[in-house]
Amino acid sequence: MEKEPPVTSLKARVEQAQKVNTPRSKDALNESHAYGMAMRLVAELISGLIVGLIIGWFLDKWLETKPWLTIIFIFLGLGAGIFNVMRAAKQIEEKQARKREEAAEKAKIDEG
Repeated sequence: MEKEPPVTSLKARVEQAQKVNTPRSKDALNESHAYGMAMRLVAELISGLIVGLIIGWFLDKWLETKPWLTIIFIFLGLGAGIFNVMRAAKQIEEKQARKREEAAEKAKIDEG
């Protein structure tokens, strides 16, 4: 029969494996989170542009003013998209700042 390894070595190996496989901190900015934020900002910009294009196209068709309203509403949609991107980026930054402040407060409490 084979000799079983001691329990202490098994416990040490399990603890080592758990340390290696622990998930990252939720506060850490990982690649998937950054990718999600980038996709949100791109979607904000493109959606404003597309909505402006569609509104301009329908108004041009209805009022028979081709291509002027399409051009005007493309620029209005682009402006709205840029405004939405700036607003979303500000919200993301505020959320990150709030998390940093909470982490700093928690660190102070843990030290004291």
